[in-house]
Amino acid sequence: MLGGTEFVGRATTEDALARGWEVTVFHRGRHEPPKGVASLHGDRTAEGGLQALNDGEWDAVVDTWSSAPSAVRDVARLLDGRVGRYAYISSRSVYQFPAPAGSGEEAAVVGGSPGEGDDVDYATAKRGGELAATQVFGERALLVRAGLVLGPYENIGRLPWWLTRMARGGAVLAPGPRDAGLQYIDARDLATWTLDAVEQELGGPFNLVSPPGHTTMGEFLETCIQATGSDAELVWTSPKEILDAGIQPWTDLPVWLPPGEAYDMMHQGNVAKALSAGLRCRSVQETVTDTWEWLQSIGGRAPQRPDRPVVGLDAETEAKFLRRRPG
Repeated sequence: MLGGTEFVGRATTEDALARGWEVTVFHRGRHEPPKGVASLHGDRTAEGGLQALNDGEWDAVVDTWSSAPSAVRDVARLLDGRVGRYAYISSRSVYQFPAPAGSGEEAAVVGGSPGEGDDVDYATAKRGGELAATQVFGERALLVRAGLVLGPYENIGRLPWWLTRMARGGAVLAPGPRDAGLQYIDARDLATWTLDAVEQELGGPFNLVSPPGHTTMGEFLETCIQATGSDAELVWTSPKEILDAGIQPWTDLPVWLPPGEAYDMMHQGNVAKALSAGLRCRSVQETVTDTWEWLQSIGGRAPQRPDRPVVGLDAETEAKFLRRRPG
């Protein structure tokens, strides 16, 4: 496991351990890995940072890297001949925008290169990582194109922000439409499917997210209220009102996108291929409740990846908007 101490990597490591697998975690040492792994330290961005991987053989590697594709290229080349399969956790962001509703793995992708450094955007970096893994491992490279990822250990802040906001109670800006379907993947379901796919010796790209309409915006927010036991009151608001106020979808109001091209691409993707390969998605109630329990267990403050912006509408802006809103 390249990484293995945070969010998707940690969920994958814990799933592998639960299967009785022998797991080696290669990480920088900033966070403790789950108990029971063999721990190797190194920094794949530093000169000589892969030295700990110079020896050893593994049946498979799972790589969650999301920055310079050259880091994927370098480690794939180093492990060539000593690893059976290479599972790269990519992203549905690799598809050219706007990918229409119902698009599957055949949709056009962005450009990318295995040798690119740090100065590339997220989509280009992920596509370059895919190419790097495929360049070395060919059909033995599994490209897991994850959608929106939620669940315990989240270090992006989307679901933790909504849970924290609901726990605070009071009137809550709820972005409509209430019945808008949401697609996401619980990190644990992502982990389970990925390791199952490794066992099945699958290769190539797979969209990994729940089916369209797995839940709705209304059910998602109501479940956050139920999980926290708060007295929060949802104030359902039209997309136009929100956008006219300068409140940003996805960043100010995590998970939410107004109807349009971005919504169609993010929440209307085709996942038939992954479903036919065994994808199973737990309920939104389980994802939300488990995330709240985890958040409370660590003191209520979620970890934040330093390379990602902090998400969520600040309390003053929300209160100001609700005061001015007619009715």
